[in-house]
Amino acid sequence: MNMDELIARINVLAKKAKTEGLAPEEIAERDRLRRIYIDSVKANLVGQLENTYIVGPDGTKRKLEHK
Repeated sequence: MNMDELIARINVLAKKAKTEGLAPEEIAERDRLRRIYIDSVKANLVGQLENTYIVGPDGTKRKLEHK
């Protein structure tokens, strides 16, 4: 399932939850899909931060450090 399909399914479940409610299986599916989405966003952010450099006033570059 690609990210567009994942988001579309999450949105369908969210709309259904607001209008008529969800069955327990659908609640479990929604939670699983949300976790996949959140983990993907976190991984993308970590990837960006690992390739981020800070440029000092003198023009030197240093890699962003983990805290």
